[in-house]
Amino acid sequence: MENFNSFNLSENLKKSLKGLRFTKPTEVQSKTISFAINKEDILASAETGSGKTAAYLIPLIQQIVTSRKVSGLILTPTRELAQQVADVAKLLVGYKSGINISIIVGGASMTNQLNQLKKHPKIIIGTPGRINDHLSRKSLSLRYFNFLVLDEADRMLDMGFGEQVDKIVEHLPEFRQTLLFSATLPKEIIKLSNKYLNNPKRVEVKDNNVIKSQIKQKVVNTKTEQKYDELLDEITVRRGSILIFVRTKYATEKLKKRLIKDTVKSSALHGDLRQNKRNRILEDFRNQRFRILVATDIASRGLDVPHIGHVINYDLPQVPEDFIHRIGRTARAGSVGEAVSFVTPSDSRMWKSIEKLLDQLKNPDKQNKEENKVEKKDNTSTNKPFRKRNRRNSNSRRYHKKVSN
Repeated sequence: MENFNSFNLSENLKKSLKGLRFTKPTEVQSKTISFAINKEDILASAETGSGKTAAYLIPLIQQIVTSRKVSGLILTPTRELAQQVADVAKLLVGYKSGINISIIVGGASMTNQLNQLKKHPKIIIGTPGRINDHLSRKSLSLRYFNFLVLDEADRMLDMGFGEQVDKIVEHLPEFRQTLLFSATLPKEIIKLSNKYLNNPKRVEVKDNNVIKSQIKQKVVNTKTEQKYDELLDEITVRRGSILIFVRTKYATEKLKKRLIKDTVKSSALHGDLRQNKRNRILEDFRNQRFRILVATDIASRGLDVPHIGHVINYDLPQVPEDFIHRIGRTARAGSVGEAVSFVTPSDSRMWKSIEKLLDQLKNPDKQNKEENKVEKKDNTSTNKPFRKRNRRNSNSRRYHKKVSN
């Protein structure tokens, strides 16, 4: 698949993809989008950094645009991932689409969520616990949500959300489309797919080009009050374009102003900027009118600037998976790049999680061997049909039919 035009998408969606500089689909997008637009169930295994978020958001938005009878529920294991997915969804639907998107996660204002739900969102992105809270309160009805995505399903099961997901599915329509995405496919995920998917199309992406590309990594152990001076040192010794990641929109502007004050020509990119201004900043960066771009994670989505030689993680991301997206902005088209990460004492737990993820992605065979060992210890046959816990509700049975317009 050479470009997104091959999917026959709506004009607004194509415009959004163009604005985000999404031109050529990734492997998982190329293999998934056509099946999903045709209302097929999908069981996909794809590693972090493969572009799976857009792989399910694009067909969901396309179906909503072409048929107002479609509404989508996206379940994620963490609120950080839910926010990340919501940010990408908002960029894809555009400002004037009329498609309301709600984020329903724990730890957030219940009042604000109730106000969001009153607007009858077409897309709900949430964590299982808070979704169930609203279902119990009867402040949420999933009667018409006929497009379900289980994102990072393996992590959801690891975090003990299996029963929570079961309860949510009981509130969904019998006739719906389900897409399940997981980095790996242990037997628990296969059981889950047997439970909720009907004759799914199997999508598998084994290679992670980000990890295998020519990226040199450097870790700078420092203290919070010393980070800025360390940053100036790194900028001074480097040549070529540099992309600096910080955690918040406010931090991008603050760091940009501080760099400019120290005569370092730079600009900031974040989600609060209007599309035309964001495009102008990116165009200037591509044309090398300034050398340093300070950005948040969401602003980096789809950012493809071949001459970025260095990525600096001034702040570590909130979730390990975003680290892969970040470092993938350098070493484009076979070139060599370098990623520098500042790690303070308060970052130690997150850095360990990032190192663990990197090890898993670099050594998938090692992970598969560990899973096989667990499999052999289990005496239960994987060939036996999976027994459902609750057969009383007709909605807890297999869901055979697809969404019809």
